[in-house]
Amino acid sequence: MSGEKILVRFGQNVQRIRKEQNISQEKLAEYAGLHRTYIGMIERAEKNITLCNIEKVAKALGVKISELVD
Repeated sequence: MSGEKILVRFGQNVQRIRKEQNISQEKLAEYAGLHRTYIGMIERAEKNITLCNIEKVAKALGVKISELVD
């Protein structure tokens, strides 16, 4: 999978799971200890997220990292 495709897929999965859980971007950012604009950038595939932040987002959503990248 190319770099761009994985960023798009990751962002789509974050957004889908976040919406399924009825969590705002702001709340997810709070739970993950990240800035709210950063969550939006992740969901729009504008940020190449680090492994550490992937783990923070996964924990904040209560999912395995694999659920965000598959």
